[in-house]
Amino acid sequence: MIRLFRVFVPSSVIALLLSEAILVYTCYVVATFIALYEDPQVFLFDDNGLGRIAVVVTCIILGIYFHDLYEQFRIKSRILLFQQMGVVVGVAFLVQALLGYLRLRDFLLPTWLMIIGSSMVLVLLPTWRIFYSSVVFKAMGSERVLFLGTSTVVQEIGRHLAEHPETGFTVIGYVDNVDSGVELSGGRLLGRLSELRQIVDQLKPDRIVVGMSERRERLPVNQLLDLRLSGIPIEDALTTYEATFGRISTRELRPSQLIFSTELGPNPGRVALQSVYSLAIAIVAATITAPVMLLVAVVVKLSSPGPALFRQQRVGKNDVVFTLYKFRSMYRDAEAASGAVWAKQDDPRITPAGRWLRRLRVDELPQLFNVLKGDMSMVGPRPERPEFVTELAQRIPYYRQRHCVKPGITGWAQINLKYGDTIEDTVTKLEYDLYYIKNLAPALDAFIMFHTAKVMLLWRGSR
Repeated sequence: MIRLFRVFVPSSVIALLLSEAILVYTCYVVATFIALYEDPQVFLFDDNGLGRIAVVVTCIILGIYFHDLYEQFRIKSRILLFQQMGVVVGVAFLVQALLGYLRLRDFLLPTWLMIIGSSMVLVLLPTWRIFYSSVVFKAMGSERVLFLGTSTVVQEIGRHLAEHPETGFTVIGYVDNVDSGVELSGGRLLGRLSELRQIVDQLKPDRIVVGMSERRERLPVNQLLDLRLSGIPIEDALTTYEATFGRISTRELRPSQLIFSTELGPNPGRVALQSVYSLAIAIVAATITAPVMLLVAVVVKLSSPGPALFRQQRVGKNDVVFTLYKFRSMYRDAEAASGAVWAKQDDPRITPAGRWLRRLRVDELPQLFNVLKGDMSMVGPRPERPEFVTELAQRIPYYRQRHCVKPGITGWAQINLKYGDTIEDTVTKLEYDLYYIKNLAPALDAFIMFHTAKVMLLWRGSR
């Protein structure tokens, strides 16, 4: 895996993205020599043709990304793949039409060049992806992983790697002192701990991941030390879990690992920098969206009785309670009878207009003023209500540690997990929050804000 924007990305995905960008760019360059009667080199180098082609290529690559085709690039239906690529190229045509309407002709491609180049893309891009997934990906090979232990964390990793070969890992199996009849996820039991060296010599794994439920007096320290000195990478299952899922498992996390960690964070310098660019982004965003917020306020007032702006107490950094602002999407006094409860699917408390506000995420816009006040950042763990924090902190280990940074309008958990209203969902969100706190950086914030735009445009995760 390769780490980009503080996020672990499979190298096979990076290779696919770069190869597709080169292929699409080449299609339009070749189309230049077919469509233009004059010297194509004049267009490419003197008339900024290379830059114009780059605009179209960017639109197409973004379209592929918005279709989640870099998250799951295995071909399930070739017909669907060609349809999706057709939609992507169609969007590129619409962008060109918009640029023409705005009279930004320096970014436009000639009509026939666009038609010929796009036709080539429609044929070659899906063909290349089919070839890549069936031939190139397999030829790249994968890293063979041997698991030492059969803990729930290890088996979750093994199951995920077995279901997602694009990660670039192949599970060899497990070594542990358990009954041979025990059913394991993602691989089979290869032998006992005393047989570790023989198993390694026979199967030659590229990496050993240690995830034993109970290590005391069981961990074959001397064998592992010899294997490590022989050149085989050995890592803790929690480290592998973090790279695989993008979150920190709390099930086997020990307080000592947090206390003595030099990486957990948050880094004070990055936190200070985050406050600066969050304030700058909030000023620009509030200015641009002011007409939208005015329109939404009018819609809320006309659609149901009550104030347009909704105020609610939330827990912020260092457990300090602040007032969070949102556009009201529920009926007035919606919790008068029930008290504080989580929102749920098809919640009857939500007004018809509020349902659309939530789907479009515009009900969150007043939180820009929370950022301007310094209560929140643009990115961070979502702030929870004090009533829920008290209960969750008692039931979930490490829950209060998420309050060591400012809460955010969007966050790592929000782009990776759909809205959840159970304790299990809250634990998973906490694991994403801990990953964010550990890796807090401008690059990760930029990635989250960019991905948030995708979530908003596709109406995902709202209730």
